[in-house]
Amino acid sequence: MTIKKRWIVLFLLPGTALFLFVYMASIINVFGTSFANWRIGQDIRFTGPGNYVSLLGSERFRKALGNNLIWILLQSTVHVAIGILFALITVHKKWYSKISQTIFMLPNILSSAALGMLFFNIFNPMYGPVNKIIQLFGNNNFNVNWYANSDTAFFAVTMTWLPFAAIIAILAAAELAAISDDIFEAATIDGANEFQMNWRIKLPLLKNAIGTGTILAATSMLQKMDILIMTSNGGPGNQTMNLPLLIYLTAMQDNNFGLANACGVILVLIGLVSIGIINKVYHMNEPV
Repeated sequence: MTIKKRWIVLFLLPGTALFLFVYMASIINVFGTSFANWRIGQDIRFTGPGNYVSLLGSERFRKALGNNLIWILLQSTVHVAIGILFALITVHKKWYSKISQTIFMLPNILSSAALGMLFFNIFNPMYGPVNKIIQLFGNNNFNVNWYANSDTAFFAVTMTWLPFAAIIAILAAAELAAISDDIFEAATIDGANEFQMNWRIKLPLLKNAIGTGTILAATSMLQKMDILIMTSNGGPGNQTMNLPLLIYLTAMQDNNFGLANACGVILVLIGLVSIGIINKVYHMNEPV
């Protein structure tokens, strides 16, 4: 082994060891105990696929799974589209670009718990501005408890994160800044208008940035829990339940760690499948 290869191996060792002993060991433990009856105060007992059968027969799990898939789809399309559109608008460095970028970034700077608390007050039925604004425009009797109403809870929870695509906008803006101005000047000389330049030049060149942003947006829905706890807590009923919150409740409230780990395995598989589909759609790491 050459000296160069030895240095490469040496620098890779810390990261590899961290992955093997922290992440990989935890994944193996979660996968193994997902086939067991594991409760605090009781012996761990192998039960085979019983936990997975219980999950598939659970209405709460099916609702959480459906909500997660819907949120992944919305984040991968609407959320990403908002971020890309914002980047295309503000990349021209107009007078409003800096202030717009700062305001758009604020919700992403706040912690998820703080953001959840903020929206809990915004949608508050007693003093929240949402009800007050709707009342101001003619419906004086309008008074909806957004997070407690089964017809509005899903929409209210979704709006706490869907429009705030600052991370996507930053990725797209950075990629746009790296594109040579000669390309845009040549397109202008050829008579391309703004829409044609965005659709036929900028968006294709943003393929990798959009794909990366889509992966980040989709996988963020696989760890969204604190906002739900601060707003709807998965209710009313199971209307806004998702898999991370279900895992937490199953383990900490129901004292059923085996069932929670089975749900965790499914969550990991959803993440892997989502990343694979996004890579396939955007042809990541392939030349434009």
